[in-house]
Amino acid sequence: MERQQWMERIVVDPKRHGGEPCVKGTRIPVSVIVGSIADGDTVEVLLTAYPNLTPADIQAALQYAAEVVREASLLPLAS
Repeated sequence: MERQQWMERIVVDPKRHGGEPCVKGTRIPVSVIVGSIADGDTVEVLLTAYPNLTPADIQAALQYAAEVVREASLLPLAS
């Protein structure tokens, strides 16, 4: 998915969900999608849990997260 495409699906609105990045037209945060995938949930599980999501929405959330990590100044996590 090209950057332009995921940018059309992920929104950050201070009036919605505290400004957390969400899938456009929903209140589903990118962090919930990425966390679910990291925990081992499949796309099918997410689509069942959130019927208003599409596979493209999930892909956009993952692309967004990857872009944020690429652009962020990261600090080591405390152990």
